[in-house]
Amino acid sequence: MFSSITTIRVRYGETDQMGYLYYGNYGLYYEVGRAEAIRELGFSYRELEEQGVIMPVAELNVKYLRPAYYDNLITVKTILKELPTNSRIQFHSELYNEKGELLNVGVTTLVFIDVKTKQKAGLPAALKERLEPFFK
Repeated sequence: MFSSITTIRVRYGETDQMGYLYYGNYGLYYEVGRAEAIRELGFSYRELEEQGVIMPVAELNVKYLRPAYYDNLITVKTILKELPTNSRIQFHSELYNEKGELLNVGVTTLVFIDVKTKQKAGLPAALKERLEPFFK
């Protein structure tokens, strides 16, 4: 299993009239977590794209447990529970407040797509090489 931690402060423009983090913005927090997780592995989305692979979102599942509020410091835990064996990769996200309370959970499924052919592709070899030690 591979996991990564990053923090994000809830900005005023991301909240609704009640001061809650707007429900539609949780996916953006997941994306920040994914991008930072990939960066911890030594890559960036840009570098993967330059290597010929794009990763569009195919599915997003979200469960709201308690709200995040304006100015809260949110911990985003991003987890890969299994090494991808086909064209899909699933990132599990958990958001916590400063008290360590679980606020939200989600699963984002992305698909590896070859930039040139626009067809499904497998896990890029370089990314697989970086991930394999976490799944032994």
